[in-house]
Amino acid sequence: MKFYERYLNGETETVYNDIDKLGEDAFLPENIADIEKVLTETFERTAHNLTVIYNELNNINYRFKTNFQFNFERPLVKPLSNTDQLLRRLEKSVEPFGFIPASLKMFYKIVGACNFSWDYETNEDFIWERADPIQIVSLDDFVSHITDEYSPEIFQECFNEDGFVSLDLSSDYLHKDNINGGLPYSLQITSKQSIDAPFLREEHNTTFINYLRICFQNCGFSRITNPEYANDYLSFFEKVKPQLKMI
Repeated sequence: MKFYERYLNGETETVYNDIDKLGEDAFLPENIADIEKVLTETFERTAHNLTVIYNELNNINYRFKTNFQFNFERPLVKPLSNTDQLLRRLEKSVEPFGFIPASLKMFYKIVGACNFSWDYETNEDFIWERADPIQIVSLDDFVSHITDEYSPEIFQECFNEDGFVSLDLSSDYLHKDNINGGLPYSLQITSKQSIDAPFLREEHNTTFINYLRICFQNCGFSRITNPEYANDYLSFFEKVKPQLKMI
């Protein structure tokens, strides 16, 4: 049975584990078409889930930012018309250091971007404390930031220090609550072509796709169930969880 058929049958995590075992062989002609169907299905489900969560957050008067200067501030951004061009610029920027995982490219092509952070500038009374709302920066803002004149030098310094570079995609959970925190969550650039890659500096120590999976298991907020903060999320979960699709 092909990966795509297994994925549709509910083997969502196992399929990605088996794809990961293929390494670069995932990109062989006999594999890549099937795997791309899995990725497409995954990120179509991701887009669906984000829309469901966004709509229910609006229903409970969640305080999204409304005064936008940049796309990364918007709760949801559909794929941009120049996504392919922006991805080529991004690939060129990281080319000396490796490859952008297919998972991130498909996210930008199919989902776009999201930022479910609370707007603490207008209301500091957070509905849920330290909940870590999902946030993946918009591609246009992202590319403009990392393709400036200083980026090659910064990338080289990171590569010399760590042996790899990474792309900052999200603030950490403390910054999202307007508290000085740690480094941004970032996706590792891989030395060889890869379907997915480690999502760094986030507490679950996992891959990008599995991080999204964890977010959806928690209705868009990866730390909301932390008992330390006694967040009253159950009624929200009861409405949202049955509508979400497994990725």
